[in-house]
Amino acid sequence: MAEIKRTLKPEIMLEENAQQFNKLVASGTHPDTAGKNLSDLDLRAFNLSTADLSGCYMRGANLSGLDLSGANLDGASIKNAHISGCLFPRDLSASEIHLSLTYGTRLRQPDRDE
Repeated sequence: MAEIKRTLKPEIMLEENAQQFNKLVASGTHPDTAGKNLSDLDLRAFNLSTADLSGCYMRGANLSGLDLSGANLDGASIKNAHISGCLFPRDLSASEIHLSLTYGTRLRQPDRDE
């Protein structure tokens, strides 16, 4: 895990770039988010409803109020993230979310074969 912390955050995911990110998503272009270090970022302004967040490290990130119902969260870690009002995919169990939030375990989505 120490290697992930040293990885730079993607420029497109910095708060001031949310509008640019959302324009890309609206146009059908999905920025590369898989496996990125999104720790401690405020992601509330980003449209992540169908994002590929697989393998992402989101320790302490603010996900409050986000619709992640169509997102791929397989292998993502959300330790200490802010998830109030967050809508998770149906196939992600509450216990899976709790374990990741509390202990930093990687989320496992059973219906994801990608």
